[in-house]
Amino acid sequence: MSTETMKRPRSAEPGAAGSGKLKFSGVLRSEFIKFFSLPSTLILILSTLVVMVGFAALSAWGIGVSMEAMASDPEMMAQMGVMGDMETMAAAIPGSGLMFAQLIMGALAVMVMSSEFATGAARSTFVAVPNRQLVLGAKTLLVSIVSIVVALVSLLLSYLLAKPIAENYKLSLEFSSEAFQRQLWFGVLYVLMVSLIALALGALLRNSAGGIVVLAALFFVLPIAVGSLSSIVSWLADVARFLPDAAGTALMMMPGADNALETWASGLVVAGWCIIPLAFAAVTLQRRDI
Repeated sequence: MSTETMKRPRSAEPGAAGSGKLKFSGVLRSEFIKFFSLPSTLILILSTLVVMVGFAALSAWGIGVSMEAMASDPEMMAQMGVMGDMETMAAAIPGSGLMFAQLIMGALAVMVMSSEFATGAARSTFVAVPNRQLVLGAKTLLVSIVSIVVALVSLLLSYLLAKPIAENYKLSLEFSSEAFQRQLWFGVLYVLMVSLIALALGALLRNSAGGIVVLAALFFVLPIAVGSLSSIVSWLADVARFLPDAAGTALMMMPGADNALETWASGLVVAGWCIIPLAFAAVTLQRRDI
């Protein structure tokens, strides 16, 4: 047997054959197929839509009933400052379910990454695609597209349902108003931020339950804890403004809100919360064993 026949062709070495021909579009297509083949994906997306639309309807009805009850007492309305803020209040109605919808979308984003390790699929994924950054990039784009589409559709559906309910109580909910446009587009950005942080947590912790708990603590527990302690430690009030929840909420509010960052500053903070966790996730994913 000659020396040539004993040598393995370079193209047959593990990882050599496919690694040079892998395209991002192919990896992305594979991730989309895996994502939408899971029953939990559709369940969580539909749950987000139901929560958003349901809370918008309840909020429109609740605010309308309250306004109607106070209509007989203009002095009380003036004292509460309701009259001057009715447009902003009405504009916030379609996004009233974001607090809960963000957690659902966040849970979905965590599982996009953590399920790879929980099921052992990560091993076959990284054998097929040795470039782990390519996989993370595809998952990031997938989560971004799904988050933007689901958030936008749910906010628009919430608006369509809440508008006639609000107008029944003489609350003006105008699509073209600046207040609603901020709620719409920055609300979508808010959900995107939550989803990208959640994806990074899934990659860092490799555990669905752990990632969801940390996400809930970051957006629900930490702001309350920092807000409570700020009365004792004054500088924590400034720290609170840079938390993801506060920065995202500040974007959706009209300029001039008390103790809120300006729009450009809030945008930078949100961008930082999107990019930095993913950067840590990318480094960790590359260095850690499967």
